[in-house]
Amino acid sequence: MAKAPRSRPRTTTRDPERLARRLTAWLTGRLPGAEAVDVRVPASNGMSSETLLFDIEHPEPPLRACALRLAADPAAYTVFPVYDLPRQYRTMRLVADRTDVPVPRVLWLEEDRGPLGAPFFVMERVEGRVPPDVMPYTYEGNWLHAANEAERERLEAASVGLLARLHDQTPVKEAGFLVAPGAGSPLRAHVEAQRAYYTWVVDGLSRSPLIEDAFDRLDALWPRDEGETVLSWGDARIGNVIYDGFEPAAVLDWEMAALGPREVDLGWMIYLHRFFQDLTESFGQHGLPGFLRRDRVEARYAELTGHTPRDMDFHILYAALRHAVVMLRVAYRQVHFGEIDVPADPDTLILHHDSLRAMVRGDYRD
Repeated sequence: MAKAPRSRPRTTTRDPERLARRLTAWLTGRLPGAEAVDVRVPASNGMSSETLLFDIEHPEPPLRACALRLAADPAAYTVFPVYDLPRQYRTMRLVADRTDVPVPRVLWLEEDRGPLGAPFFVMERVEGRVPPDVMPYTYEGNWLHAANEAERERLEAASVGLLARLHDQTPVKEAGFLVAPGAGSPLRAHVEAQRAYYTWVVDGLSRSPLIEDAFDRLDALWPRDEGETVLSWGDARIGNVIYDGFEPAAVLDWEMAALGPREVDLGWMIYLHRFFQDLTESFGQHGLPGFLRRDRVEARYAELTGHTPRDMDFHILYAALRHAVVMLRVAYRQVHFGEIDVPADPDTLILHHDSLRAMVRGDYRD
Protein backbone atom coordinates (compact mmCIF):
# COMPACT_ATOMS: atom_id res chain seq x y z
CA MET A 1 0.00 0.00 0.00
CA ALA A 2 1.32 3.44 -0.91
CA LYS A 3 2.27 5.76 1.89
CA ALA A 4 0.34 8.98 2.34
CA PRO A 5 2.17 12.10 1.18
CA ARG A 6 4.15 13.79 3.93
CA SER A 7 2.59 16.89 5.44
CA ARG A 8 3.71 20.14 3.90
CA PRO A 9 7.05 21.05 5.50
CA ARG A 10 7.88 24.32 7.15
CA THR A 11 8.85 27.02 4.65
CA THR A 12 9.85 29.96 6.85
CA THR A 13 10.77 31.09 10.35
CA ARG A 14 9.85 34.75 9.66
CA ASP A 15 7.13 36.65 11.51
CA PRO A 16 4.49 37.87 8.99
CA GLU A 17 3.40 40.82 11.18
CA ARG A 18 6.95 42.09 11.53
CA LEU A 19 7.46 41.69 7.77
CA ALA A 20 4.34 43.79 7.14
CA ARG A 21 5.63 46.64 9.34
CA ARG A 22 9.03 46.60 7.66
CA LEU A 23 7.45 46.48 4.22
CA THR A 24 5.35 49.59 4.93
CA ALA A 25 8.47 51.42 6.13
CA TRP A 26 10.31 50.49 2.94
CA LEU A 27 7.37 51.40 0.70
CA THR A 28 7.08 54.94 2.09
CA GLY A 29 10.63 55.55 0.91
CA ARG A 30 9.53 54.74 -2.65
CA LEU A 31 6.10 56.39 -2.52
CA PRO A 32 5.85 59.04 0.21
CA GLY A 33 2.58 58.64 2.05
CA ALA A 34 2.00 55.13 0.76
CA GLU A 35 1.01 52.27 3.01
CA ALA A 36 1.18 48.52 2.47
CA VAL A 37 -2.21 47.17 3.49
CA ASP A 38 -3.78 43.72 3.68
CA VAL A 39 -0.31 42.16 3.84
CA ARG A 40 -0.57 38.38 3.90
CA VAL A 41 1.32 35.20 3.19
CA PRO A 42 -0.54 32.92 0.77
CA ALA A 43 -1.41 29.46 2.05
CA SER A 44 0.35 27.99 -0.99
CA ASN A 45 3.65 29.77 -0.32
CA GLY A 46 6.49 28.13 -2.20
CA MET A 47 9.24 25.84 -1.01
CA SER A 48 12.00 28.19 -2.15
CA SER A 49 11.53 31.97 -2.46
CA GLU A 50 8.74 33.34 -0.29
CA THR A 51 5.78 35.40 -1.46
CA LEU A 52 3.92 38.22 0.26
CA LEU A 53 0.69 39.64 -1.12
CA PHE A 54 -0.32 43.22 -0.36
CA ASP A 55 -2.14 46.27 -1.67
CA ILE A 56 -0.72 49.77 -1.96
CA GLU A 57 -2.83 52.53 -0.42
CA HIS A 58 -1.79 55.75 -2.19
CA PRO A 59 -3.55 58.33 -4.42
CA GLU A 60 -1.52 57.33 -7.49
CA PRO A 61 0.15 53.95 -6.95
CA PRO A 62 2.04 52.47 -9.92
CA LEU A 63 0.28 49.23 -9.00
CA ARG A 64 -2.41 48.63 -6.44
CA ALA A 65 -2.45 44.84 -6.11
CA CYS A 66 1.11 43.60 -5.56
CA ALA A 67 3.09 40.46 -4.93
CA LEU A 68 6.54 40.47 -3.38
CA ARG A 69 9.12 37.74 -3.96
CA LEU A 70 11.55 37.49 -1.07
CA ALA A 71 14.74 35.45 -1.07
CA ALA A 72 14.44 32.40 1.15
CA ASP A 73 14.94 32.64 4.88
CA PRO A 74 18.49 31.37 5.59
CA ALA A 75 17.26 30.08 8.97
CA ALA A 76 14.71 27.82 7.25
CA TYR A 77 17.22 25.35 5.76
CA THR A 78 16.88 26.72 2.24
CA VAL A 79 16.08 24.54 -0.77
CA PHE A 80 18.76 26.17 -2.95
CA PRO A 81 22.20 27.43 -1.96
CA VAL A 82 21.82 30.81 -3.70
CA TYR A 83 18.80 33.03 -4.33
CA ASP A 84 19.68 35.51 -7.07
CA LEU A 85 16.68 37.86 -7.07
CA PRO A 86 18.28 40.35 -9.51
CA ARG A 87 18.70 37.47 -11.97
CA GLN A 88 15.01 36.58 -11.70
CA TYR A 89 14.04 40.23 -12.07
CA ARG A 90 16.17 40.63 -15.21
CA THR A 91 14.74 37.43 -16.68
CA MET A 92 11.17 38.61 -16.18
CA ARG A 93 11.99 42.00 -17.68
CA LEU A 94 13.58 40.35 -20.71
CA VAL A 95 10.65 38.02 -21.30
CA ALA A 96 8.16 40.85 -20.87
CA ASP A 97 10.05 43.17 -23.21
CA ARG A 98 10.89 40.72 -25.99
CA THR A 99 8.06 38.15 -26.08
CA ASP A 100 4.29 37.97 -25.79
CA VAL A 101 4.53 35.41 -22.97
CA PRO A 102 2.44 36.86 -20.11
CA VAL A 103 4.59 37.66 -17.10
CA PRO A 104 3.64 39.90 -14.18
CA ARG A 105 4.82 43.48 -14.49
CA VAL A 106 7.87 43.94 -12.26
CA LEU A 107 8.08 47.27 -10.46
CA TRP A 108 10.89 47.46 -7.91
CA LEU A 109 14.03 45.46 -7.17
CA GLU A 110 15.58 45.81 -3.71
CA GLU A 111 19.05 44.30 -3.42
CA ASP A 112 19.76 45.64 0.08
CA ARG A 113 19.12 42.98 2.75
CA GLY A 114 18.36 45.65 5.33
CA PRO A 115 14.66 46.43 4.80
CA LEU A 116 13.28 42.85 4.96
CA GLY A 117 16.34 40.80 5.83
CA ALA A 118 16.87 39.54 2.27
CA PRO A 119 16.70 40.89 -1.30
CA PHE A 120 13.27 41.07 -2.91
CA PHE A 121 11.32 42.43 -5.83
CA VAL A 122 7.77 43.72 -6.17
CA MET A 123 5.53 42.82 -9.08
CA GLU A 124 1.95 43.02 -10.22
CA ARG A 125 -0.45 40.60 -8.56
CA VAL A 126 -2.37 38.82 -11.29
CA GLU A 127 -5.77 37.40 -10.48
CA GLY A 128 -6.76 33.95 -11.61
CA ARG A 129 -6.42 30.34 -10.56
CA VAL A 130 -3.49 27.94 -10.40
CA PRO A 131 -3.57 24.13 -10.67
CA PRO A 132 -2.87 23.03 -7.08
CA ASP A 133 0.14 21.05 -5.88
CA VAL A 134 -1.38 20.09 -2.50
CA MET A 135 -3.40 18.08 -3.06
CA PRO A 136 -2.27 17.73 -6.69
CA TYR A 137 -4.58 18.78 -9.49
CA THR A 138 -4.63 15.13 -10.62
CA TYR A 139 -6.67 14.32 -7.49
CA GLU A 140 -10.41 14.80 -7.38
CA GLY A 141 -11.85 17.93 -5.81
CA ASN A 142 -10.21 20.81 -7.69
CA TRP A 143 -11.17 22.99 -10.65
CA LEU A 144 -8.86 21.40 -13.21
CA HIS A 145 -9.85 17.84 -12.38
CA ALA A 146 -13.51 18.89 -12.53
CA ALA A 147 -13.08 20.50 -15.98
CA ASN A 148 -14.23 18.65 -19.08
CA GLU A 149 -11.86 17.16 -21.66
CA ALA A 150 -12.26 20.08 -24.06
CA GLU A 151 -11.37 22.58 -21.32
CA ARG A 152 -8.28 20.62 -20.28
CA GLU A 153 -7.29 20.28 -23.93
CA ARG A 154 -7.52 24.05 -24.25
CA LEU A 155 -5.34 24.58 -21.18
CA GLU A 156 -2.79 22.01 -22.37
CA ALA A 157 -2.52 23.58 -25.83
CA ALA A 158 -2.11 27.06 -24.38
CA SER A 159 0.53 25.86 -21.88
CA VAL A 160 2.66 24.14 -24.52
CA GLY A 161 2.25 27.31 -26.56
CA LEU A 162 3.91 29.26 -23.74
CA LEU A 163 7.06 27.19 -24.17
CA ALA A 164 6.98 27.51 -27.94
CA ARG A 165 6.72 31.29 -27.80
CA LEU A 166 9.29 31.67 -25.03
CA HIS A 167 11.84 29.59 -26.95
CA ASP A 168 11.14 31.13 -30.35
CA GLN A 169 10.85 34.78 -29.35
CA THR A 170 13.49 35.39 -26.66
CA PRO A 171 16.80 36.66 -28.12
CA VAL A 172 19.39 34.38 -26.55
CA LYS A 173 22.11 36.97 -27.10
CA GLU A 174 20.32 39.21 -24.58
CA ALA A 175 20.22 36.44 -21.96
CA GLY A 176 23.97 36.14 -21.42
CA PHE A 177 23.52 36.80 -17.70
CA LEU A 178 21.99 33.29 -17.50
CA VAL A 179 25.09 31.51 -18.79
CA ALA A 180 26.14 28.90 -16.23
CA PRO A 181 29.77 28.92 -15.07
CA GLY A 182 32.15 26.28 -16.39
CA ALA A 183 33.39 25.02 -19.70
CA GLY A 184 31.46 23.11 -22.31
CA SER A 185 28.06 23.43 -23.92
CA PRO A 186 25.02 24.98 -22.21
CA LEU A 187 23.63 21.49 -21.59
CA ARG A 188 26.91 20.30 -20.07
CA ALA A 189 26.99 23.38 -17.84
CA HIS A 190 23.35 22.80 -16.87
CA VAL A 191 23.98 19.22 -15.80
CA GLU A 192 27.21 20.09 -14.01
CA ALA A 193 25.33 22.73 -12.05
CA GLN A 194 22.90 20.02 -10.97
CA ARG A 195 25.80 17.78 -9.89
CA ALA A 196 27.15 20.64 -7.80
CA TYR A 197 23.69 21.18 -6.30
CA TYR A 198 23.42 17.49 -5.38
CA THR A 199 26.87 17.62 -3.75
CA TRP A 200 25.69 20.59 -1.67
CA VAL A 201 22.46 18.78 -0.68
CA VAL A 202 24.26 15.69 0.67
CA ASP A 203 27.19 17.50 2.30
CA GLY A 204 27.59 15.78 5.69
CA LEU A 205 24.47 13.66 5.09
CA SER A 206 23.60 10.31 3.55
CA ARG A 207 24.18 10.19 -0.20
CA SER A 208 21.59 8.85 -2.64
CA PRO A 209 22.79 5.83 -4.66
CA LEU A 210 19.73 6.23 -6.90
CA ILE A 211 20.51 9.85 -7.82
CA GLU A 212 24.12 8.92 -8.50
CA ASP A 213 22.99 6.02 -10.72
CA ALA A 214 20.72 8.45 -12.57
CA PHE A 215 23.65 10.78 -13.28
CA ASP A 216 25.55 7.79 -14.70
CA ARG A 217 22.55 6.87 -16.86
CA LEU A 218 22.41 10.44 -18.17
CA ASP A 219 26.01 10.14 -19.33
CA ALA A 220 25.13 6.94 -21.22
CA LEU A 221 22.16 8.61 -22.93
CA TRP A 222 23.89 11.91 -23.74
CA PRO A 223 22.57 13.42 -27.02
CA ARG A 224 24.89 13.33 -30.01
CA ASP A 225 23.45 16.68 -31.09
CA GLU A 226 22.38 18.78 -28.12
CA GLY A 227 20.38 21.13 -30.32
CA GLU A 228 19.68 24.84 -30.34
CA THR A 229 20.22 26.90 -27.20
CA VAL A 230 17.21 28.87 -25.96
CA LEU A 231 16.07 30.64 -22.83
CA SER A 232 14.79 27.84 -20.59
CA TRP A 233 12.11 28.79 -18.07
CA GLY A 234 13.48 26.08 -15.79
CA ASP A 235 10.38 25.34 -13.71
CA ALA A 236 8.11 24.85 -16.71
CA ARG A 237 4.94 23.38 -15.29
CA ILE A 238 1.30 24.34 -15.14
CA GLY A 239 1.48 24.77 -11.35
CA ASN A 240 3.55 27.90 -12.03
CA VAL A 241 0.95 29.51 -14.28
CA ILE A 242 -2.02 31.66 -13.29
CA TYR A 243 -4.94 30.93 -15.60
CA ASP A 244 -7.86 33.15 -16.54
CA GLY A 245 -10.39 30.45 -17.25
CA PHE A 246 -8.23 28.02 -19.20
CA GLU A 247 -5.89 30.59 -20.78
CA PRO A 248 -2.55 31.62 -19.24
CA ALA A 249 -2.66 35.03 -17.56
CA ALA A 250 0.79 35.03 -15.92
CA VAL A 251 3.88 32.83 -15.89
CA LEU A 252 5.57 32.66 -12.48
CA ASP A 253 8.71 31.31 -10.77
CA TRP A 254 11.75 32.10 -12.91
CA GLU A 255 14.41 31.25 -10.32
CA MET A 256 15.55 28.16 -12.26
CA ALA A 257 15.82 29.99 -15.61
CA ALA A 258 18.93 29.12 -17.63
CA LEU A 259 20.21 28.61 -21.14
CA GLY A 260 19.84 25.15 -22.64
CA PRO A 261 18.14 23.04 -25.31
CA ARG A 262 14.41 23.37 -25.91
CA GLU A 263 13.92 19.85 -24.55
CA VAL A 264 14.95 20.82 -21.01
CA ASP A 265 11.65 22.65 -20.50
CA LEU A 266 9.65 20.06 -22.43
CA GLY A 267 11.03 17.21 -20.32
CA TRP A 268 10.21 19.11 -17.13
CA MET A 269 6.64 19.88 -18.20
CA ILE A 270 6.00 16.28 -19.23
CA TYR A 271 7.62 14.66 -16.20
CA LEU A 272 6.22 16.95 -13.51
CA HIS A 273 2.74 16.02 -14.67
CA ARG A 274 3.70 12.33 -14.68
CA PHE A 275 5.03 12.71 -11.15
CA PHE A 276 1.60 13.83 -9.96
CA GLN A 277 -0.21 11.27 -12.13
CA ASP A 278 1.93 8.37 -10.87
CA LEU A 279 1.39 9.51 -7.27
CA THR A 280 -2.36 9.72 -7.83
CA GLU A 281 -2.54 6.25 -9.36
CA SER A 282 -0.55 4.83 -6.43
CA PHE A 283 -3.46 5.88 -4.20
CA GLY A 284 -5.98 4.11 -6.38
CA GLN A 285 -7.35 7.18 -8.13
CA HIS A 286 -7.72 7.50 -11.89
CA GLY A 287 -6.13 10.91 -12.14
CA LEU A 288 -5.81 12.56 -15.55
CA PRO A 289 -4.07 9.92 -17.69
CA GLY A 290 -4.91 11.59 -21.01
CA PHE A 291 -3.62 15.01 -19.96
CA LEU A 292 -0.16 16.35 -20.91
CA ARG A 293 0.84 13.04 -22.44
CA ARG A 294 4.35 12.94 -23.82
CA ASP A 295 3.27 12.17 -27.40
CA ARG A 296 0.74 15.00 -27.44
CA VAL A 297 3.09 17.57 -25.93
CA GLU A 298 5.86 16.69 -28.36
CA ALA A 299 3.54 16.75 -31.39
CA ARG A 300 1.98 20.07 -30.43
CA TYR A 301 5.36 21.68 -29.78
CA ALA A 302 6.65 20.46 -33.15
CA GLU A 303 3.58 21.87 -34.89
CA LEU A 304 4.00 25.26 -33.22
CA THR A 305 7.76 25.64 -33.70
CA GLY A 306 8.80 23.38 -36.57
CA HIS A 307 11.25 21.72 -34.17
CA THR A 308 10.70 18.00 -33.52
CA PRO A 309 11.73 17.22 -29.93
CA ARG A 310 14.54 14.67 -29.73
CA ASP A 311 16.43 12.68 -27.10
CA MET A 312 13.38 12.93 -24.87
CA ASP A 313 14.28 9.79 -22.87
CA PHE A 314 17.37 11.72 -21.78
CA HIS A 315 15.46 14.91 -20.98
CA ILE A 316 12.62 13.22 -19.09
CA LEU A 317 15.16 11.28 -17.03
CA TYR A 318 16.99 14.54 -16.42
CA ALA A 319 13.76 16.17 -15.23
CA ALA A 320 13.09 13.29 -12.83
CA LEU A 321 16.68 13.49 -11.58
CA ARG A 322 16.52 17.24 -11.00
CA HIS A 323 13.23 16.81 -9.16
CA ALA A 324 14.75 14.04 -7.04
CA VAL A 325 17.58 16.31 -5.86
CA VAL A 326 15.09 19.01 -4.88
CA MET A 327 12.93 16.45 -3.06
CA LEU A 328 15.92 15.07 -1.20
CA ARG A 329 16.81 18.57 -0.01
CA VAL A 330 13.20 19.21 1.08
CA ALA A 331 13.21 15.91 2.99
CA TYR A 332 16.48 16.76 4.73
CA ARG A 333 14.93 20.08 5.67
CA GLN A 334 12.09 18.17 7.35
CA VAL A 335 14.69 16.10 9.18
CA HIS A 336 16.41 19.32 10.28
CA PHE A 337 13.17 20.62 11.81
CA GLY A 338 12.37 17.28 13.46
CA GLU A 339 9.35 16.62 11.25
CA ILE A 340 10.59 13.22 10.00
CA ASP A 341 13.42 10.80 10.73
CA VAL A 342 16.10 9.67 8.32
CA PRO A 343 15.19 6.19 7.02
CA ALA A 344 17.71 3.38 6.61
CA ASP A 345 17.50 3.85 2.83
CA PRO A 346 17.81 7.56 1.99
CA ASP A 347 16.46 6.91 -1.51
CA THR A 348 13.01 6.41 0.01
CA LEU A 349 13.00 10.12 0.92
CA ILE A 350 12.42 10.70 -2.80
CA LEU A 351 8.69 10.24 -3.41
CA HIS A 352 9.20 9.12 -7.01
CA HIS A 353 12.09 6.76 -6.29
CA ASP A 354 10.31 3.85 -7.97
CA SER A 355 9.74 5.70 -11.25
CA LEU A 356 13.24 7.17 -11.23
CA ARG A 357 14.70 3.70 -10.68
CA ALA A 358 12.62 2.41 -13.61
CA MET A 359 14.03 5.19 -15.80
CA VAL A 360 17.57 4.28 -14.79
CA ARG A 361 16.84 0.64 -15.72
CA GLY A 362 15.23 1.77 -18.97
CA ASP A 363 11.81 0.21 -18.38
CA TYR A 364 9.74 3.20 -17.24
CA ARG A 365 6.20 3.18 -18.66
CA ASP A 366 5.45 6.40 -20.56
